[in-house]
Amino acid sequence: MKPFKIAVDAMGGDYAPAAVVKGAVLAVRKWGIPLILVGNQDLIAKELAGVSYNPSLITVRHCTEVAGMGESPIDVIRRKKDASIRVALELVKNGEAEGAVSAGNSGATMALGVIVLGKLHGVERPALGAILPSHDSSTLLIDVGANVDCTASQLVQFAIMAEPLARYLMKRPQPRVGIMSIGEEETKGNELVRQTAEILKKTPLNFIGNVEGRDIFSGRVDVIVCDGFVGNICLKLSEGLAQTLKGMLKEEFSSSLRSKIGFLFMRSAFQRFSKRVDYAEYGGVPLLGVDGVVVVSHGASNPRAIMNAIRVAGQSVKNRISDHVLEGLKAHEAYYRKLKPHRFWDSMKKKVNP
Repeated sequence: MKPFKIAVDAMGGDYAPAAVVKGAVLAVRKWGIPLILVGNQDLIAKELAGVSYNPSLITVRHCTEVAGMGESPIDVIRRKKDASIRVALELVKNGEAEGAVSAGNSGATMALGVIVLGKLHGVERPALGAILPSHDSSTLLIDVGANVDCTASQLVQFAIMAEPLARYLMKRPQPRVGIMSIGEEETKGNELVRQTAEILKKTPLNFIGNVEGRDIFSGRVDVIVCDGFVGNICLKLSEGLAQTLKGMLKEEFSSSLRSKIGFLFMRSAFQRFSKRVDYAEYGGVPLLGVDGVVVVSHGASNPRAIMNAIRVAGQSVKNRISDHVLEGLKAHEAYYRKLKPHRFWDSMKKKVNP
């Protein structure tokens, strides 16, 4: 595979550019991924000053504007043509980079991802797929915030797009797909869940039926499908629960002399636990369905989270995730025509790389 570069929005995030630049340097040191840092060149140079890294692996693309965390995506699209996230995505569009990472305004990132890169042929709506830790591995939850109102056919397509990510990035030969509901019984759930489940039963996907919130962490399912409203609540609940558990354990370990002594023997186990449940270890969330690799990272990302978001982007490029998503869509074309009998699939003429 030819060498590739990842464009990093250096100005995006609550702690940019310091945390982003530090995370980029960590990624270069650990994986040797060539990066283009996009943002104010003076501020980026200030963060890079005195830092040890391979200068041939980091270049800077100057731009003059930033998409504020609280700004409307529409305002960013209309008024900020030189925003760092837009420039990063244009680098992907122009072939100067193969993927983009941003911890900035997620709404603007997703909207610009569609506008600048375009959707893969046949995609109704791109979706965010978050990889979360489970009992013995990990679980992919899709969608986690891109689409709060969905139709059954869109949820089915989310499952189709997520399957290649689970297969190639998570290394699951036959990913088990479930739909989030309030019970495992087929009669449980709202009308949208029941309609989607009926459709998924008839697809070639390895559909195992309804799953519940606790199954995100149980390890019995690889891909869980839901609308972005439910998925975002699950994601934020997971993050909050992990932080609370770590805090409670720390309090217990320091509550008495006996606990403190016990902690000395459990320190390594506690550190492993903290690492497994820390969102920073999972880096970012791939935006599936756009014509290119885009990873959306948490706004409060620290350097380690940025480093791992770059890793996810690099893995997505290496594993040709966008191509495999397109292959999955084409493989389901005949069946999906039944759901969308109009010209939905007439645009499916883009050739898939061998």
